[in-house]
Amino acid sequence: MPHSNDQRLADFMQGLVLRNPDEPYFHQAVYEVANSILPFIADKPKYRKARILERLTEPDRIIVFRVCWEDDQGNIQTNRGFRVQHSNAIGPYKGGLRFHHDVSIGLFKFLAFEQTFKNSLTGLPMGGGKGGSNFSLQGKSDREVMRFCQSFMTELARHIGPDTDVPAGDIGVGAREVSYLFGQYKRLVNQFTGVLTGKSLEFGGSLVRTEATGYGAVYFLQDMLTVKKQGLDGRIAAVSGSGNVAQYAIEKLLHNNAKVVTASDSSGFIYDPHGFDTERLEFLKELKNVKRGRINEYAETFGCEFHPGQRPWQVPCDFALPCATQNELSAEDAKTLISNGCIAVSEGANMPTELAGIDLFHEANVMFAPSKAANAGGVAVSGLEMSQNSMRQSWERDELDQRLRKIMQKIHDKCREHGENGVTIDYVKGANIAGFIKVADAMLAYGVM
Repeated sequence: MPHSNDQRLADFMQGLVLRNPDEPYFHQAVYEVANSILPFIADKPKYRKARILERLTEPDRIIVFRVCWEDDQGNIQTNRGFRVQHSNAIGPYKGGLRFHHDVSIGLFKFLAFEQTFKNSLTGLPMGGGKGGSNFSLQGKSDREVMRFCQSFMTELARHIGPDTDVPAGDIGVGAREVSYLFGQYKRLVNQFTGVLTGKSLEFGGSLVRTEATGYGAVYFLQDMLTVKKQGLDGRIAAVSGSGNVAQYAIEKLLHNNAKVVTASDSSGFIYDPHGFDTERLEFLKELKNVKRGRINEYAETFGCEFHPGQRPWQVPCDFALPCATQNELSAEDAKTLISNGCIAVSEGANMPTELAGIDLFHEANVMFAPSKAANAGGVAVSGLEMSQNSMRQSWERDELDQRLRKIMQKIHDKCREHGENGVTIDYVKGANIAGFIKVADAMLAYGVM
């Protein structure tokens, strides 16, 4: 008797967990993909016989290294660096670097695995990778950050290159850190190449890159709403986070006359019933990007509510955009959003919704855009930055924004094609299948390797 889909999934995950113990984020990411892909390939022997999905759950390689640097007091400090090069089936490894005290191989495996599917969805020739360090920016001087970045890149440089692996920024790695990393790479190899993206405009960066992830999440939300003949005008949005992704998601929502009433950081969230406007958004950008302050300062300045230690999903809204970090939206949060009338969720962060929460959204027919599709705008413009670097030219802002808009629309349409069942659209299933097909077909073409 043939196995049921549930049994296939259980057997597949049992083997994966045995091979990769104590890596819950990686298990969660693979489960979400396998849940869609195993039924899809059940009647496609070319993928099953070649064991494509099994091969995709093993990274091409994992690089772990020591990073030693000297602090301002002359003390020698030691951190650990990581780079997971997951798949280069369709192009050079591509994905961000994260500097945060709470990182692990399992975390980077999850992020690199997701990145492979996300990059495939963009239609650009980019593979998937991710990396970073357990280095924390908190309490570090600018000179200490510089010395750490230079030491980190001294080792990483031997593993990357414009046609090998092209890192970018992520949590804890912004324009300053990318600049230090790129400067050290350039010094080591004596070449000016597009080996990092998210660079400053003065030395090969791209317009719209800073805005791209947040903008892209809103563009995807717009496309989902268009299918339902709805729009953003006058609707209420709850956004989590207050970093780059959240800031520009808020900005694009304001451009489309939506009312954004929340933002957050690790200390809690603010609820501003007035809603963000240009002045308040500029204050948030200054607070987070320059002063590196806490979100409660926004509440103190504008006289709105601050809820310490909480997330913003209790606030009634039409749309939710989780833009902070992984697993920030639980099943209980999903129930609250549904009961408060939320009709759509667009993920700006990487895997911010727990699996049980996604199931609840689907059961309630809430439109749900998974991160591998909705937050692909950032890596899409990174891919365009790579093209500009190769051609030694820069495109204008409007052209880049139009290219980003078209890429996000194409991603939406691919997800709809593979996720539509005649009644609703399962964007998770659609994103997984669309991302899988391109990578799988390339792997088949190469043979066994």
